[in-house]
Amino acid sequence: MVRGRPPGSGPSMEGCVSGPIYDATTMWELVDRRAAATPDGLMLVDEAGRQLTFGQFRDRAERVAAGLYALGVGEATPVTWQLPTRIESILVSMALARLGALQNPIIHIYREREVGFALRQTGSRFVLTPGRWKGFDFGAMARSLAAELDPAPMVLDAFEDLPEGDPATLPAPADGADDPVRWIYYTSGTTSEPKGVRHTDKTLLAGGRGLAIALDMAPSDVGSIAFPFAHIAGPDYLVTVLASGFPAVLVESFVPTDAVEFYRRNGVTMAGGSTAFYQAFLAEQRKAPGQKLIPTLRLLSGGGAAKPPEIYYEVQREIGVKVAHGYGMTEIPMIAQGSPHDSDDQLVGSEGKPVFGAEVRIVTADGDVAPAGVDGEVRVKGPMVCKGYTDPELTAAAFDEDGFFRTGDVGHMRPDGHLTLTGRLKDVIIRKGENISAKEVEDLLYSHPSVGDVAVIGLPDRERGERVCAVVETAAGAAPLRFDDMVGHLRSAGLMVQKIPEQLEVVDALPRNETLRKVLKYKLREEYAAKPWTPAASC
Repeated sequence: MVRGRPPGSGPSMEGCVSGPIYDATTMWELVDRRAAATPDGLMLVDEAGRQLTFGQFRDRAERVAAGLYALGVGEATPVTWQLPTRIESILVSMALARLGALQNPIIHIYREREVGFALRQTGSRFVLTPGRWKGFDFGAMARSLAAELDPAPMVLDAFEDLPEGDPATLPAPADGADDPVRWIYYTSGTTSEPKGVRHTDKTLLAGGRGLAIALDMAPSDVGSIAFPFAHIAGPDYLVTVLASGFPAVLVESFVPTDAVEFYRRNGVTMAGGSTAFYQAFLAEQRKAPGQKLIPTLRLLSGGGAAKPPEIYYEVQREIGVKVAHGYGMTEIPMIAQGSPHDSDDQLVGSEGKPVFGAEVRIVTADGDVAPAGVDGEVRVKGPMVCKGYTDPELTAAAFDEDGFFRTGDVGHMRPDGHLTLTGRLKDVIIRKGENISAKEVEDLLYSHPSVGDVAVIGLPDRERGERVCAVVETAAGAAPLRFDDMVGHLRSAGLMVQKIPEQLEVVDALPRNETLRKVLKYKLREEYAAKPWTPAASC
């Protein structure tokens, strides 16, 4: 078992006027203390050139809080918001934090089923939307859903014009001493209702603090938020911005060419979001080899999906920066995080050390705590772990007898204390009794020049129990991968014959979600389990 610790030579854990602020107890306290410490420091910049300093952000958020308070939003009032990544969205969220409301952020890809379920389960009294955005009328959807509820929540447009009022009318900031649940994030299920994850200010602060300590950002840095702010990564990154005191540029809709130009203009030093973002930056760099993509860039960082080792080396070789990948989930915003101070071997071969405050335990199938180097389920305890789900039965199943959260991920601790993920419990393919890690095969296939991306899945098979299927997205400008080439490549890489896929499917694009562009393996399993298959030549 490993517990995350702050770097030995790192900053103090106490907040101070000129340094990082790691000891705030509520989100609003962190906003207020950062504004008091560096009121003129730049905080947010958008693509239209609008800017807010930390002081301006706090003052505007208080005015928005007063406007919402006049409409009836107060402590514990449930409020659902489905807003894109823009200044107004962050202002709304922190205004709600100032009031101590119960926030239910929803990412923009969710529609009637998920949004309706969330409104019913949270009993939301207000719904904030961008109106019509990216060709879809979120306001109309919200009004239609609201009309089915009794009492019907109030639907507000919060894209440009926010309600404002006099901060003098506000009650004192909500006290976080008893750590109430103030955030509910929903994760979509594949065969059941969405799961509502219950967070408090302190769980989100702990996650963001862990990220801030690992990344060791300075006020002179410039970060970026190009992923949906309504994702759990939104408050995670915002806490890092506020704790460390650096600005972030906001990208409402990520278009690689436009984002790179925006980052250049604003001197971004850290970019990323997920593996798909790393790949997008590589594609942009390859349009002008030999020229620095973003001259000020010193680090890519992200999470949400596996990082093939080859990507790290490609980024380092072609873009000239390190990739500090991390690991978290809706239930635990940060579990482990790579650091710019880590070695190449640590950054390539792990998700980083457990973040400050996180206790990580690897548990084998027979229930024993695994020694270093031995795979098992990753379980986590610490202040960043959610307070369970809105469904008590799901909560009971999620924690073991020692209070550790069962992540469902498989991995091991390295001797150096870094955590390496090797797959998910459901991603362990059992072929003729042999356990096969999908990630191991994926990492090897990714290094083939014809492979732009790959997902390895297990499919039901009468003879084998499960057969191994590789679904490959062809790299730009490359010839599609052939079955014999795949087999030869994996053999030459030293992969044991029993692990080589029996089935190869080549696609134009893998199915992904629209947040961190994570590959949706369940869709691949559904598609190819139903598809007739003829065995190729023996591996």
